Amino acid sequence: MRIAGLDIGTTGCKCTVFDENGCELGRAYRDYSIRRGTGAHEIDATVLIDAVYAVIGEMAHKFENISGIGVTSFGETFVMTDENGNVLAPAMLYTDPRGAEECAALSEKLGKNHIARVTGITPHEMYGLPKMMWQKRHNPEIFAKARHIMQMEDFVVYLLTGNAVIDYSLATRSMGFDIDKLAWSSEIFDAAEIDVGLMSRPVPTGSDAGVITKSVADKTGLPSDCHVIAISQDQVAAAIGSGAFSPDVAVDGAGTVQCLTPIFDQKPDVEKMMPGKYVIVPYVIPGTYVTYAFSYTGGALISWVTKVLAKQEALLAKESKLSVNEYLEKQYIQKRELDGVDTEGPSGMLVLPHFAGAATPYMDTESKGVIIGLTTDTSVAEIYRGCMEGVTYEMYLNYRNVTEAGANIKKLHATGGGAHSTTWMQMKADVLNIPIIALNSVDAGTIGSAMMTGIALGLFKSLDDAAAHMIETRKTYEPRQNYHEKYMEVYERYEKVYSAVRPVM
Repeated sequence: MRIAGLDIGTTGCKCTVFDENGCELGRAYRDYSIRRGTGAHEIDATVLIDAVYAVIGEMAHKFENISGIGVTSFGETFVMTDENGNVLAPAMLYTDPRGAEECAALSEKLGKNHIARVTGITPHEMYGLPKMMWQKRHNPEIFAKARHIMQMEDFVVYLLTGNAVIDYSLATRSMGFDIDKLAWSSEIFDAAEIDVGLMSRPVPTGSDAGVITKSVADKTGLPSDCHVIAISQDQVAAAIGSGAFSPDVAVDGAGTVQCLTPIFDQKPDVEKMMPGKYVIVPYVIPGTYVTYAFSYTGGALISWVTKVLAKQEALLAKESKLSVNEYLEKQYIQKRELDGVDTEGPSGMLVLPHFAGAATPYMDTESKGVIIGLTTDTSVAEIYRGCMEGVTYEMYLNYRNVTEAGANIKKLHATGGGAHSTTWMQMKADVLNIPIIALNSVDAGTIGSAMMTGIALGLFKSLDDAAAHMIETRKTYEPRQNYHEKYMEVYERYEKVYSAVRPVM
C-alpha cells in the first residue's frame, strides 16, 4: 500500500508519496502565480487545479498502487463554481483588502463579541464570509450562478470525488462556522445574506470523502479505487505532522510565515483570546482546540535580507562553498570576536518584523518593518541576526499572550526550513526559555496529511502509531538561563517599539 499527501499552498502545490512504513518515496511540485494589485489579491483556481492534476499525475506514473491521497490547503480563500465545478471568478486571497466594509456591517448587525463566541474568530476581512458578501454586492450576476462556494481543500476534494466536504478546521476560516455545534451557523449566514446551502458539508479532520471519479483516474493515472481524504487547513496538518497531540507541546512552524500553534484540552475562553485576535479551531482530537499565533514574516524576512541586502555576501559565500545564511552567520561571529563581545546572545539591533504587515496580536496590515540601531559600522550580518531576533521576539510576545489565555506549553516541536538553523533554534529556546525539538522533515504538513490518510485507510492504528512510523526528531535545544536573561533585557525595549513608531508610519 502507498499513500500520498497533497499540500496546496498559495504559490504552489506538492504531492508526496510514502510506502506502508511511512518512508518517503518521492515528491512532485508545481508553482503558480498570484495577482496582487492595489485593490485586489487573487489566484486563478483553474490554474491551481491544473497544477494539482500535474503533481498527482507525476506521482501516480512513478508509483503504482496509491491507495489514498490526503488533501490539505491554505485557508480563507474561496472558489465559486457552477454545478459542474467550473470556476466562475478569480478566487480572492486572504490578503485581499476587499470585504472590510462588509465585515464592519456584519459586526455591527450581530456584534463582534457574539460572532467570536460562535465562530471562535474575531471578525476580520481576511476571512471568507465578508469576501462572499463583497462578491454578492459587486458581482451579483456572477454570484447568482454559484452552486458551490468552497475553500481550496473542499474545492480539490470535490473535483477529485464529486463530493463537496470540508473539514472542521478549514470550515472555521470562513467566519461562519459554529465551533460548538460543529456546523455552519445559519444565524451568521442569514445575517450576511449568503445561502448556507452553497457551502460544503463539514466533516471531522481526516474523513474519507470517497473514491476518485473515472475522469480523474483517466486524467492522472491513479487507481480507480483510490480514496481521497479531507484533511485540514495546512497549519493543523503541520501540527499533526509534528506530533503535537497534547497541551504541553506546541508547534513552531518556522517557514515563510512564523507560526506558533498551541493545543488546548478544552475550549479556551473567547474573551481572553479576542484581544490578541487569536482564533479557536477544532483540532483532530475531539474536544481539543488549537490557535495560531503568527507573524507574516518569519523565513520571509530572512530571505529578504539575503536577497536584497546580501548580494555581495551571496557571491562570497558561493566562492567559500557555503550557503549565504552560513556565510552571514560566520561573518557575524567574526565581527563580534573582533569587537571583543559575546558571539551569542543579543546583537544590539531592534527589528520590528512587520515587513508584510503585523499578524497576531495586532492584525494590522498597515504596520511596517523597523530597524533600530543602525550605524555606519553596522554589517549586513548584524542586520541578518537582528531580523532573526526580531521574529523571535514577536514569537515570544505571542507565546506570552497565549500562555495568559490558558495555553500550557512546556516544549516546542519545530518544523519548516528555519528548524534546520542551529543558530535560530538555540535563540528561540533561549528567548522562550523552553526546550525546542527540531524535527528532521521540513514538511510537516505533508507528513500530517499522509498520517491521517494512513489512519483513514487502516494502515496506522492511531495518531501515536502513525507518528512512530513517520516523524523523526533531529536535535533538542535546551534553554540557557543566562542568555534568556540577556534577551529579556532587550525584549523590554522591543515590546515598546510598535506603539512608539506606529503613529508615524
